[in-house]
Amino acid sequence: MINFIDTDDVQFIILIIAVQMTRRDFGISRDGSEKAGFRTQTLSKKNKNIFLQEPSSASSTFFSRSAGKCKNYCELKIDFKPQVIHNLQKCKQLWDEFSSKDHLFETWEFRKAFNDAYRYKPHFLLLKNHRENLALLPLCHENDSKRYTWFGTNWQEEVKFFTKYPGLIPHLLNYAPRPLQLDAISGEQLKSFGALPMQEDDPKYILDLVGFRGHEDYLTTLKKNDRRNLRKDRNRIQKMNPKIQINKFSDLKHLVRLSVERFTRKGEDTDWDDKRRINAFKKVIKMSGKSYEARMISIRIGRKLAGVDLVCLCNGTYFAVKCGYDVYNFPGIGNYMNLYEIDDAIKLGKKRIDFLQSSYSWKNKFFKAVPLFKIEKI
Repeated sequence: MINFIDTDDVQFIILIIAVQMTRRDFGISRDGSEKAGFRTQTLSKKNKNIFLQEPSSASSTFFSRSAGKCKNYCELKIDFKPQVIHNLQKCKQLWDEFSSKDHLFETWEFRKAFNDAYRYKPHFLLLKNHRENLALLPLCHENDSKRYTWFGTNWQEEVKFFTKYPGLIPHLLNYAPRPLQLDAISGEQLKSFGALPMQEDDPKYILDLVGFRGHEDYLTTLKKNDRRNLRKDRNRIQKMNPKIQINKFSDLKHLVRLSVERFTRKGEDTDWDDKRRINAFKKVIKMSGKSYEARMISIRIGRKLAGVDLVCLCNGTYFAVKCGYDVYNFPGIGNYMNLYEIDDAIKLGKKRIDFLQSSYSWKNKFFKAVPLFKIEKI
């Protein structure tokens, strides 16, 4: 049961809960003065003293606030127990309860596409009490790497913890199985958790489209040389009279082929070497239509396929998910496609383009970086 009597200090109390839970669960000492059974710390806000008492049990937290003989008082107590769910149908019910579904990687269909392709066993960690479900950590067990990671594999991005009370995030991690690898975590929920054992991950890159009428408006925001080079590439491809096809999903095999050929020329491996990855994106396309919409853009020049992009549309965001380009025969085709997709996203009424994680030595020059984090539990 949760009772807030002094509502002016709710946010402050929640922050304290987060910090206290974090320090306890990950063994971070304050000053070496903890007493057996309880840990006590004094903080202040607006000339009031905050006295915190924590029972050593991880299942219950008690906080009292007093200013000398002041009658102001706030108590928060959350009793919970952990439970692990493997049944996929029950996992979906919990997902529907906790997920906001406002982001591609928060949709059940996109995650399940990867789960179906890789066939990893779901491992959903639920914190609950007799009144309600409190928090959920949706994981799967990767048989090949023998570790736990996000449900739907670690390909997911800007992942958020599912919880009704942010202070429970450290408890989710405390009860999570080992070894655990959680990548590309959104920093939005973690601002108050400086003590969490997290590291910076590669950022993701986005383009805010608000106020843009087309790609030319975007180009005016760039440095002169970058603007000139992008226009030069676009004009070069435009003179070749490219033919654009929308939603020819059978071109996925060509997207894979072009991507593999490009990276092979560079002497680099690709994630397409694993056939399960190809199957995952086939299923992403198949599951389109409920929580997101898949969109494929193919560009043909003469008798050659110059490039293929797989895009996902989810709410106000245009996700540039996968691509394959023939840069050997059509240099500048990637820049041409990016400018085309800016126009395409604007026509479709989208507010931003998400170019996903990792710069590949070019995204950082043109788009805004969004920090992501990772947590490892060995």
